[in-house]
Amino acid sequence: MKVLQAYVAAGFAALLILLTPAAAKGPDSLSELAEKVQDAVVNISATQTFEAKHNKGGEGPQLPPGVGPGAPFDDLFEEFFRRRGQGVPEIPRQRRSSSLGSGFVVDPSGIVITNNHVIADANEVTVIFNDGQKLKAEILGKDQKVDVAVLKVKPEKPLKAVKFGDSDKAKVGDWVLAVGNPFGLGGSVTAGIVSARNRNIDSGPYDNYIQTDASINKGNSGGPLFNMDGEVIGINTAILSPSGGSVGIGFATPANTVEPVIGQLQQFGETRRGWLGVRIQNIDDGIAETLNLGATRGALVAGVDDKGPSKPAGLKVGDVIVRFDGKPIKESRDLPKLVAATPVGKDVELVIVRGGKEQTKTVKLGRLEDGEKVASKNGDKEKSDSPGGSSQSVLGLELSRLSDELRARFQIKDAVKGGVVITAVDPRSDAAEKRLQPGEVLLEVNQEAVSDPADVVKKVKALKTDGKKTALLIVANGQGDAHFVALPVE
Repeated sequence: MKVLQAYVAAGFAALLILLTPAAAKGPDSLSELAEKVQDAVVNISATQTFEAKHNKGGEGPQLPPGVGPGAPFDDLFEEFFRRRGQGVPEIPRQRRSSSLGSGFVVDPSGIVITNNHVIADANEVTVIFNDGQKLKAEILGKDQKVDVAVLKVKPEKPLKAVKFGDSDKAKVGDWVLAVGNPFGLGGSVTAGIVSARNRNIDSGPYDNYIQTDASINKGNSGGPLFNMDGEVIGINTAILSPSGGSVGIGFATPANTVEPVIGQLQQFGETRRGWLGVRIQNIDDGIAETLNLGATRGALVAGVDDKGPSKPAGLKVGDVIVRFDGKPIKESRDLPKLVAATPVGKDVELVIVRGGKEQTKTVKLGRLEDGEKVASKNGDKEKSDSPGGSSQSVLGLELSRLSDELRARFQIKDAVKGGVVITAVDPRSDAAEKRLQPGEVLLEVNQEAVSDPADVVKKVKALKTDGKKTALLIVANGQGDAHFVALPVE
């Protein structure tokens, strides 16, 4: 009987193996795919050459023969004179800094894609092909925000090229192939799966990385992440590693994020992103409850640019944008990606929540790059310091009136024109948990301006009397950047 049971069990196991899809155990071999795409993947050598000089004026000791720029241990001699407070004679010296990365060809005529950080500040970029051919590259354009650069080489014959795929179709668990130049070793192929999608690693405003366990190491930056059809679904950009080597957590910028940027860089040599002209922040449960949102959703407007397109459209601080151009905004970081990918000058419908009710606004998008130029030139220096006054404590915060003395102590800029200064935070309070800090300025309580600590105390008492559980604060840092914070009043 036991023998019969053993045979039945063995037969059942064999049947399971036969019925198991091949994809469940992974592809038998990736050699055909690797051979198909490898010649389109390149190594990138970026060199920065710059002049460095010692102290001017020729003061200090004369260096003996054999000592100085280019000589063995010259940095040690330089440090020796620096420590003694003596100048080093002005001697021009040329320094070279090189970096290695990866890239891939997307057009047989010679268009190569890589990461911006691979070639940033480089004076000379060389593209090295799988057959050993080396070609000097021209930088057509680069973008720091999504970390992509477009290069142009002039080959004698058409190059092997690969095409982008639809990264939105990549699913968690799909097999992927990473090809690149890890640690300068040359063309290397690694395989893995899509571990996660839409990862935010706080590297920029448009984070939505594909996470993969395919081995990605230093030097793989700028290389392609392929699906099983040989299409590029991402550019390998970053790793999470305490050692500097692969621990199975790598990140690729999705193809659908970089393709529009690449098109702009090729056509204009620069990016032309849409601009809404608002500053936004995340919404937590406390803020959602205070604003009667019904659920934690949308992007909270924490500031409206006076010269931006949202101002004439009627957007205000405290509005919550829940839909942009027909697309829902589930969390605040969804909005910048959608705005940036929308053409400049387009009339876009926004659905906002104000006072617990939805409204529709139409905004003609500006250009982000123009907005950034305006912001960098903004030098408004009007003063409106309030005289000093007594401090009061409420919500775990020690508050004082904004004065010249507190401006100087906490380096609060003139752009902050009102409010009360947080001078101390109770480390056991909810305010500390929300990371409020001394030197920040409390501007509003429940969307009403405050100019004296007594105003804050009065408003908090009124909230308690009305049975409210949360106070919604607008708090600015010393630079004037404001954000919302919801604190319990009980």
